[in-house]
Amino acid sequence: MKKLSKTAKSSLITYGIVVVAYLVCEILMKTGHMSSLMKGILVPLCIYAILAVSLNLTVGILGELSLGHAGFMCVGAFAGAVFSKCTAEIITVPGLRFVLALLIGIVCAGICGILIGIPVLRLKGDYLAIVTLAFGEIIKNLVNAIYFGIDKNGMHFSLKDSMSLGMEPDGVIIIKGAQGITGTPTDSNFTIGTILLLITLFIVIHLVHSRTGRAIMAIRDNRIAAESIGINITKYKILAFSVSAALAGAAGVLYAHNLSTLTALPKNFGYNMSIMILVFVVLGGIGSIRGSMIAAVVLTLLPELLRALNEYRMLIYAIVLIVIMIFTWSPGGIALRERYLPAKLFHKREKEVQ
Repeated sequence: MKKLSKTAKSSLITYGIVVVAYLVCEILMKTGHMSSLMKGILVPLCIYAILAVSLNLTVGILGELSLGHAGFMCVGAFAGAVFSKCTAEIITVPGLRFVLALLIGIVCAGICGILIGIPVLRLKGDYLAIVTLAFGEIIKNLVNAIYFGIDKNGMHFSLKDSMSLGMEPDGVIIIKGAQGITGTPTDSNFTIGTILLLITLFIVIHLVHSRTGRAIMAIRDNRIAAESIGINITKYKILAFSVSAALAGAAGVLYAHNLSTLTALPKNFGYNMSIMILVFVVLGGIGSIRGSMIAAVVLTLLPELLRALNEYRMLIYAIVLIVIMIFTWSPGGIALRERYLPAKLFHKREKEVQ
């Protein structure tokens, strides 16, 4: 019998963690041992895990700092929500409607990733981060200014107000500017979120360990050397960036269909959201797919578990972040964990990407 490779074992462990966590949550819900608060954050846990894993493809595997990940999430969320809202009476099967909305959100976010990636990925370091940050803010503000409606004469757009649409009385306004979209079908659930997380992990892990992934990591480690052996720098950088954007779009569709009202508020798709996703990636380990997923879940759960402490919970949350950062990245923390914890729990990025 052929033994599994080290990469295959690591991948199976990652998938197994997700499956076991899903089964435990389902058992707790069926037996009534899970509070309504915890039930309400199960889908957001999947959303943040998908966002963290997808951003790690850009930050950890490609080695480029992106601060506009929430912008791609916003594109996917509104593209999917508009489709579901427009077809709510035509496509009455929730599963089919959600799958189609998911595909539309992924395609729209992926196209935006390509369009943004072509000029942006020519930049490096801080310049790239600034431009991607600007993209995220532009997308958020543009969505807040759009008015979109449908009547018997077709589709109507405006950047002024709803009266400027010039619609018939029987028309329906889909996007109401800063008020966003109301009445979006809530087709998502924890099971769908878990399936999307597993698909995201499968795509990212297999991409990383493929020939394409090795080329992307070669560009990250030494751009000049990679180009000297014939690797198409632009092609692989845009590929990684667009796949990351498309997966963020999938998370956005899941987010949009978990709420009945979708608005492009700063807390939803702004700068703080992009920074929070980046924090998940950094604390989970840059380049560690499994680590970023676990960090997203733990750091999302922590404020909710500490809610009983009222004003002290965010202080404790900040202290935990600092401790994790020191334990993960400082020389003293690295020496401490190597002394008292099994070496297999931690892998350097250069050796293996989980």
